[in-house]
Amino acid sequence: MRYFIEFAYNGKNYCGWQYQPHSPSVQETMNKALSLLLRKEIDVVGAGRTDAGVHARQMFAHFDYDEAIDSERLTQRLNSFLPADIVVYRFIPLHDDAHARFDAERRTYEYHIHTYKDPFNNEGSWYHFQPLDVDKMNEAAQVLFEYTDFKCFSKTHTDVRTFNCKIMEAKWEQDGTKLVFTISADRFLRNMVRAIVGTLVNVGLGKISTDDFRKIIENRDRGLAGFSVPAHGLYLTRVIYPYL
Repeated sequence: MRYFIEFAYNGKNYCGWQYQPHSPSVQETMNKALSLLLRKEIDVVGAGRTDAGVHARQMFAHFDYDEAIDSERLTQRLNSFLPADIVVYRFIPLHDDAHARFDAERRTYEYHIHTYKDPFNNEGSWYHFQPLDVDKMNEAAQVLFEYTDFKCFSKTHTDVRTFNCKIMEAKWEQDGTKLVFTISADRFLRNMVRAIVGTLVNVGLGKISTDDFRKIIENRDRGLAGFSVPAHGLYLTRVIYPYL
């Protein structure tokens, strides 16, 4: 039987979701814990991969196991075994063809910025003290809906077959000294959200215009886009499936 796991993690201490041979990953940590508790080699497949230091408030993964699972009991046992920066919410039995990565219809990320120095906010938000024009940043963000090819925001030398993504939501919201950028799409390229945020910050600083932002997308050149903002302000917040 195939099981989905819904969980969350603070990415500070990990090289990202995906297994790396010489660095701790969330995937490796989950595999070890499940394999020990279920007494079988378990290899979980995630909904996507997050970069080093990126967090997930909602993440899904799937694995196969021959026996019925008591979801509540296994959730309690796994949470007592996992480190404090990973929490499991539930196990969901699904059909054998269900796939955590390929069946996801929509993913949502948030990027958090704080504009006032706050020692209690530094690990989960990026401190940016220079004034930003949020209206201009939102104006430029609307340009994203006009395109599907986002090679300019992708990490170079990646092995993807296509740079096409369908963006469904992109907006900035401000609450006092806090700024949150929310973006949803059917898929994301490696480093894409952090590169988009960095480029929009350049718009907010007045370094580039909305027209410049549009030209960057059309030129498909990562070298023309803005810097990648730090990973610790980025959160995967929602993954949507047709059957959940």
